Amino acid sequence: MYEPIRSKSVHSTVARTPSSDFPHRSREEELDIQLAGHLAALLAVTDELRALEPSDELDVAAERLAGQLTRLRGGASPSRASAAAASTSRLDALHLKAHALAGRALVVAASRADTAAAILSAERMDAHAVTVVA
Repeated sequence: MYEPIRSKSVHSTVARTPSSDFPHRSREEELDIQLAGHLAALLAVTDELRALEPSDELDVAAERLAGQLTRLRGGASPSRASAAAASTSRLDALHLKAHALAGRALVVAASRADTAAAILSAERMDAHAVTVVA
């Protein structure tokens, strides 16, 4: 009445090896990627703020952020924003965004026990919090 199955089932119950599906990264590698992403976004906002209100503090912060990114990316330098003209009305929004990004970077840096990145992130949060509250 029924015809027998002639081919193997595509729904195999045999366990596959983990490496055959997709490449796996360690938790540490995933946290490095997350931290680098948050710091890169913070660097972009910092560069934009530097274009609006140049200061020595922002210059130093941008260089420190770039240094941490280079370290996390194994020596690859981060791409930097050019000095694009941004409107002054965006200044408060940029400080809020920078504060939030620094907070995210701080959480990831603390999670991976990266003291240098955590200190830098906390300093940037403080710097942007003063500007946001004022």
